[in-house]
Amino acid sequence: MTKKPVYLTPQGYEKIKEELRYLVEVKRQQIAENMGTAIADGDLRESAAYDEARMEQSANEARIADLEEILHRAVVVENQEGELAVARLGASLTLEDESGQQTTFYLVGTHEADIFENRISDESPLGRELLGKRVGDKVNLALGRTRSEYTVVEVGFE
Repeated sequence: MTKKPVYLTPQGYEKIKEELRYLVEVKRQQIAENMGTAIADGDLRESAAYDEARMEQSANEARIADLEEILHRAVVVENQEGELAVARLGASLTLEDESGQQTTFYLVGTHEADIFENRISDESPLGRELLGKRVGDKVNLALGRTRSEYTVVEVGFE
């Protein structure tokens, strides 16, 4: 079975590569040193430090495997000249509500999403609603029981 591609912005791809590099080159070494210290301290059957280091090693290796899989399946979405007016992965969209308040969202791949930075996954309900929008388009969003209409006032790319 073919696994689904993982769409990433160039910035998201680089961020994942950097995290992987850190986990492999730095974190692995730190964990190995912690394990070595615990081994040097004596009886491993009752060593909480050794058990903790092994759990940390397991979590680190699992994260490394996840990141390697993401990078293996990654499709980096580049912005092409002449297509800047249409919202797609990598776009920033500024929306304005009826009161004139503006909010900017960034359409990113699932593995880059961060609601605290307004980085919205293209696979989320909001992300799917924003894909393909142009300046002047209306967007109806439901937040709980409240429905609001927004107007796209700007589409840009980083």
